[in-house]
Amino acid sequence: MEVILREDIEKLGHRGQVVKVADGYARNFLLPKRLAVQATEANKKIVEQERQAHLRREAKLKNDAEDLAKMLSGVRVTITQKAGESDQLFGSVTAKDVAEALEKQNFSIDRRKIHLEEPIKQLGQYQVPVRLHREVTAEITVEVVREEQS
Repeated sequence: MEVILREDIEKLGHRGQVVKVADGYARNFLLPKRLAVQATEANKKIVEQERQAHLRREAKLKNDAEDLAKMLSGVRVTITQKAGESDQLFGSVTAKDVAEALEKQNFSIDRRKIHLEEPIKQLGQYQVPVRLHREVTAEITVEVVREEQS
């Protein structure tokens, strides 16, 4: 059976693409979950319109992400943490801590977009990538300093 995909499906195809699949796969999975529609002329026109709207929406999101990346490019975030003698932190700095520090500087960024390879466990300065869009990534500088004991 030929179907038109309404979403990107891994190992099958991309949105708007016409693919040939087994009848059972289409009837029992793709069609009920609205991931695809049967490949008729009317459906092809509808899916093409959806695809165009999706592309416009995606372009707008990408432009917004690029603008935000320009604003974030020079941002420097300082996080204070308690640390031991060898600059080892008591605890660690996570993406959530970085997101909260950015919030204080009036940047509302979801913590899931901040990509730390692993939590920061040492004092120092780090370059942290922030993935704003599939194709747009900005880097911010995160400085972890020692909290002063009183």
